Amino acid sequence: MLEKITETTTFIKQKIDFAPEVGIVLGTGLGNLTNEIDIKFTLAYGAIPNFPVSTVEGHSGQLIFGILGGKKVVAMQGRFHFYEGYTMKELTFPIRVMKFLGIKLLILSNASGGVNPDFNIGDIMIIKDHINLMGTNPLIGKNDDELGARFPDMHIPYDLNLIEKAVEISKRHDVNYQVGVYAAVTGPTYETPAEYKYIRTIGADAVGMSTIPEVIVARQMNIPCFAVSVISDLGVEGKIVKITHQEVIEAAKAVEPKMTKVITELIADIKL
Repeated sequence: MLEKITETTTFIKQKIDFAPEVGIVLGTGLGNLTNEIDIKFTLAYGAIPNFPVSTVEGHSGQLIFGILGGKKVVAMQGRFHFYEGYTMKELTFPIRVMKFLGIKLLILSNASGGVNPDFNIGDIMIIKDHINLMGTNPLIGKNDDELGARFPDMHIPYDLNLIEKAVEISKRHDVNYQVGVYAAVTGPTYETPAEYKYIRTIGADAVGMSTIPEVIVARQMNIPCFAVSVISDLGVEGKIVKITHQEVIEAAKAVEPKMTKVITELIADIKL
């Protein structure tokens, strides 16, 4: 793993003269945040050694380097998912590369189904905690101490100061925000009514198919994390309807400008 990370990092550094401070992972239908970035360099995933390639609609598949909110950022326009057939180590590999490129903060976004009855489609949920229902963990297997601790602490997976700042920004711009717990399942099926009910019962406010593996790896490497979910559909009894991936993409795109505003101002406001 360490050899692959070093090989990939060396390749990127040879291609570009840019040291990112913030890493960004853009979820389903949320890739247009890159329009706000003053882009300096772009690398297609397929051109990067050891990098997976996005296979899902709504995920473009390129690394973008540039300036956002006055900070140097590297953005993944398109992420990788366990349901695509990648191993946990493969889909979190880019996070490790970002760390070796120099990031000091990781920001993630996703589209998810709301299971909290107080939520509405179009809400932005600032994630305060998570529940891993994926049945596995990206840290399973031999541990390399150079990458992080064997047993990393997870009692504060999402940075409390950044959550507080994001709430302030959301209030200032009248963004429909929530603060809640995100659960991740493997997918690619959407949940049954009984599964939605179960996920709500165990303490989650929204459910999706990503984010948690990346956060686990980031926290193992002591990278502070901030994450938001765009509520693109509802898994609430009486409100559950048939949903398609295209509808999730469209719902996420509709809320994207608000999410972009929150993330851009958050990046501008932080001191690294």
